[in-house]
Amino acid sequence: MNDPSAIPPCEVLRSEHQIILRVVNVLRRLVDRARRGDGFEHAAFLRCGEFMRLFADACHHAKEEELLFPVLEGRGIPRDGGPIGVMLHEHRLARDHTKEMGAALDQCERGESGAQDRCLRAAQSYIDLLTAHIDKEDNILFGMGDRVMSDDDQAALSGQFCEVGCRTFGGKRKEELARIADELEAEWGHA
Repeated sequence: MNDPSAIPPCEVLRSEHQIILRVVNVLRRLVDRARRGDGFEHAAFLRCGEFMRLFADACHHAKEEELLFPVLEGRGIPRDGGPIGVMLHEHRLARDHTKEMGAALDQCERGESGAQDRCLRAAQSYIDLLTAHIDKEDNILFGMGDRVMSDDDQAALSGQFCEVGCRTFGGKRKEELARIADELEAEWGHA
């Protein structure tokens, strides 16, 4: 299967979840390290935030929100009071936590009191949310989607996902963002 457009869309999203979870695990280690008193790694938190904004949100969540969810809704999976609405709400919460973490990191640079604690709380909220969110999508929503989508839906989404994957996010291609996950994991995966 050398043609990326031949990969089923929910499999593309599941594979991206694995990349996101690698950075979530790095973030968890950074939070634990700081809480143990082993140092607050400002630069590493910034890199995690950049990855979450650009890869997890601008690339990955955009595919779900702009492409997959409308198809699923058109095939009868409800938004209001249903799983799509829950996922959209959680995407908004994830953005809020990422913004809170970024603001706290800016406050850290200015030496503001309590900024590190605010960063750690926002990071922990993001970790908790994303871990549960990805589990729900991988194990519930995507299975529902695979059952209701036609072969034509799947093919069209796969092609659209490839188009999104060719864009840049914050000036970086998807592959460059995935390398950020590799670099973070290499440096902090065992912290």
